[in-house]
Amino acid sequence: MNLVLASGSAIRRQVLAAAGLDFEVEVARVDEEGAKASLRAEGLKPREQADALAELKALAVSRKRPGFIIGADQMLAIEGETLDKPKDMAEARAHLMRLRGRTHELLCAAVVAREGAIIWRHIETPRLRMRAFTDAFIDEYLARAGADALKSVGAYQLEGLGAQLFERVDGDYFSVLGLPLLPLLAFLREHGVVAK
Repeated sequence: MNLVLASGSAIRRQVLAAAGLDFEVEVARVDEEGAKASLRAEGLKPREQADALAELKALAVSRKRPGFIIGADQMLAIEGETLDKPKDMAEARAHLMRLRGRTHELLCAAVVAREGAIIWRHIETPRLRMRAFTDAFIDEYLARAGADALKSVGAYQLEGLGAQLFERVDGDYFSVLGLPLLPLLAFLREHGVVAK
């Protein structure tokens, strides 16, 4: 069975490859920013936004290719508001200032499409508490992280330097990285894509 990841995310590719999956990557050609704006204008909650964007990506590729197409998306929510990937280092700093000493949620959605229809969906919601670091630490962190701070919501990658920002993480580690791997593997086993 063909397995395709409809995402340009390097960490999602790494997670699937490290789990031993044989898959291809085809980045979904969708207007993600336009879709986000539309979903927010409709008043959808962050959880619904993440699910809708994962579905949009999977269906875009599934309409063109056979096999099991994995779409995924992740939203950061704090007190009902979503934070997107920072556009520049000043916005990354502002995000970290907002998250410092507080708990936020990462809504991680994954869907699998086949022949243009969604056949599986799953959402995990890890909760992460950032420690009350100093302004000087933020500056040092951003200097060391560089452009990597702009690649993820929240301006961090937990699997790297971003681990130093946190005092507690509750929930699935793989979902923090951007893909609820264990439920996805269970689904793929049920459908004969992965050995039982």
